Order: sequence, then C-alpha cells, then structure tokens
Amino acid sequence: MARFTIITFGCQMNSHDSERIGEVLRGAGHAEAAGLDDADLVLLNTCSIREKAEQKLRSEVGRIALLKQQRPGLTIAVAGCVAQQEGAGLLRRMPDIDLLIGPDNISELPRLLEQADGSAAPLVRTEFDLAAPHFLAAAAEPGRTPVSAFVTIMKGCNERCTYCIVPHTRGPERYRPSREIIDEVRRLVAAGAREITLLGQTVNSYRDPLSELEPAPGAGEAPWLHTRGLRAREDESEFAALIRAIAAQVPELLRLRYTSPHPRHLTVSLIRAHQDLPVLARHVHLPVQSGSDRVLRRMLRRYSAAEYRERVAALRQAVPGLTLATDMIVGFPGETREDFAETLALVRHEGFSLIYGFKYSERPYTAAVNLGDDISEAEKIARLAELIALGDGMRTQLLREQVGTKQSVLFEGRGKTGALRGRTERSEIVHVAGPDALIGQLKEVIVTGSYKNSLLGEVPGMAPQGPAPRQPLPRAPGVPRALPVVP
Repeated sequence: MARFTIITFGCQMNSHDSERIGEVLRGAGHAEAAGLDDADLVLLNTCSIREKAEQKLRSEVGRIALLKQQRPGLTIAVAGCVAQQEGAGLLRRMPDIDLLIGPDNISELPRLLEQADGSAAPLVRTEFDLAAPHFLAAAAEPGRTPVSAFVTIMKGCNERCTYCIVPHTRGPERYRPSREIIDEVRRLVAAGAREITLLGQTVNSYRDPLSELEPAPGAGEAPWLHTRGLRAREDESEFAALIRAIAAQVPELLRLRYTSPHPRHLTVSLIRAHQDLPVLARHVHLPVQSGSDRVLRRMLRRYSAAEYRERVAALRQAVPGLTLATDMIVGFPGETREDFAETLALVRHEGFSLIYGFKYSERPYTAAVNLGDDISEAEKIARLAELIALGDGMRTQLLREQVGTKQSVLFEGRGKTGALRGRTERSEIVHVAGPDALIGQLKEVIVTGSYKNSLLGEVPGMAPQGPAPRQPLPRAPGVPRALPVVP
C-alpha cells in the first residue's frame, strides 16, 4: 500500500475534494505520508479558474519529477479541474505524470492506482457522472472531523458566464438528494462538527432530485422593481427549503453557512430563511464581478447592478448587521475607466466586508476568449490595486467599529501565534488567549482590539491563558477607547 500526500490548489470545493480523496485512499488501506520526502504517491488536486493555478501545477510537477528521478517508484497523480480540462493533452507537456483523474472519478482512485502500477503508459479517467450523479459523503471520523466542516449539495454549473471555465471542467448542474445531505450533516455534527458550510458552484440554485422538500415560505414571490416577473420566478430554487430542513432535523448544529451563491437566486424565500433561522450566519459571500451593466452583459451574468443592489438591500433589511463579501474581476475585455468607476461606486455603496479581487485572464473553452484581451497588464494591475486599497480601507474600518462590542464566536482551533481562533456569525476572525476547552464552543466574546483582517477579544469572566495574540492595530483618530464590560 502507498504512503500518500495531497497538494491542493484553488477553491473550497477543491479543499473539500482533497479531504474526500484522503478518505478514499485511507479506506483502501493507504496511509498518509509525513511529507513529500516520505511519499510513494503525490496527488496534485488542481484548479483552472485562474491562469496562475496552472503555472503552479507545472512548477510542482517539475519539482516532484526531480524526486522521481531518485525514486523511480514514486507515482505522480493529477486530479481536479486542470486534469478534467486538459485530459491526455497534459501528459504530452508533463510526461512524468502517471495518472490523471477528474473530479467525478475520485471514488475510482484505488482501482486506478492499481492499474497505473502495472501499466507502462499513464492512465486518464475524466468522465462526468451525468447519468447517475455520485456524491462522496464525508467519513465523519471521530478525532478528524473539524469544528467547521463542508458538505457538497450540488456540482457543476448551468450558468454561462463568458469568463468562466467551470461548466467545462465540472459539467452541468447535478443535485444531491436532500435526505443524503441532511444525513451527512447529522453525522458530521455527531462526530464533532459545530458549523457546516454547504458547497456548490452555484449553491443556491439547488433543487432536490427526489422532490422531497416542503415549499419554503416566500417561494415564488417576486416583489422586485428591477427584475421582470417571469425572470424572477425562474430564479426560484429549493435552496431555502433545504436550509430549513437542515435546521429542523439537525437542531444540534450551531451555525450554517453556504458558498458560493449566484445573485439571481437570492430570492424572497432565501431572504426569509435568513430572517427566520438563527442558525444561519449573518454573512453572505455574494459574487458581483462588476458594477457596470455594460460589463455585466458582456460577462453574461444575467442581472444588472440595480438588481444586485435591490436584492442585497432586501436581505440587509431582513437581517440587520449582516456583512457581505464579494468577488470582482478587473480588466475584463472592453472595460473602460468609466466602467471601472461604476464598480468602485458599487463597492462604496455596498460596504463589502471582504473583496476577492482578480485580474481578468483568458481561459480556454470560454466565450470571452473571442472578445480579445484589450486591457494592458499595467492597467489591470493599477485597477486591481485601487480596488483592493478601497476594500482594505473599508474592511479595516468595519473591524474597528466592532471594538467594544459583544460577539458570538465559534472557536475552531489555534492560529499561527498559538492563540485561539474563532469566527463571529458575521464571519470576522477573532483571536483570544484561552484554553483548548473552548474549541468547538460558541461563546460570547468582548472585542478589545482590531487588526487589518481580524479582531482581538476576551471571554467575559475568563482570565486570559495560553499563547497570547499579537498586539492589535492602534486606534484610529477619533475612535474612542472601549470601556471594559463587566459580566
């Protein structure tokens, strides 16, 4: 049996897939290696959303190939979206690879490794499970289950955003039966998980393939001024019904999140779920990509900036204090300075707590390739820097405003300094000097300071103990010192 190590690139979906890969390999009798130098099998789980991820793959394969010259028995496997995207063509550029496996073929990995071991030629298995979609459930192993765990509810994407390669690498949308999702959540919670994040490429488009969910309150309602009635009804899904079923059937769950949703599926039923269910975090990551309607149409995002603003306003009215994170692309083909100014205006209007900003890069098999890449690299860098600077300033101010407040924090483990690390329901990271006994618990915390991207806090009535967090940022001029809160 092989000793394996997994190197993961890319998104949360890839991290989740890597966890399932590890479980499949351990279930087949393989063991985790201490590191690369101790491994018989190196599996690279890849991402192709950004060009840089493919460059990282080439670099890693080249580095591991040098080890393979010294240890001919070393097996190099490549999984994930780059494997699905390139298939056998990748082998011509990287002949040291022994096995290519797509995201839908993870369960076949033990058998494929046996075949690769007796084969002179590399193996390729990149088939979508369209006829009978298969979802690997988490093993929910006691002692290995994290406080915050992921559960996949769907895969693939039916959107056709012109810049995005996901429909090519992950296929069309396939949904997992709600009963399987709820069962996995229940088992993870029983094994120690306290927070669950539901995963999907367009997670809030979910529909139960077995039609076992009760309609959610608000389903079918479309009071929008900026979305026509027929289009608005097409935006409805059963995602809110799934969330309500999880909350009802797994009451021990302390917190529920999801990523990544599409703005057009931010429906009345989902907003009502946020309003009604305390288990739902007061934070949503809602990618907008641009604030310019002209650019949004070229991206084929299927909403306008006004529609985005209207739905976000309804969500914030229903859930006061909710924070919003987003994704932005700068330098999309044809984006003018005026278009970019509209993006900055939307950012200022929405007050995002976190912005994931990216420079546009051409991806194969996408429609945007035909638009040309007419924005210079220097201009893309300048626009991205301006966007990030605006977002960072807003984030720092939002965090400073939390100093002196009381927040509900779920402690997940220890951070880089050794101090406890947790998250508020608004998804703000909080560092506390405290004991291991707090890990997995939901506690009220007094925020005593802020950093650039996180907060410092104390648990009322508990003396600080263990490794201390680093010192917070100095208070900004005009920000009053927080008074201690007596429990």
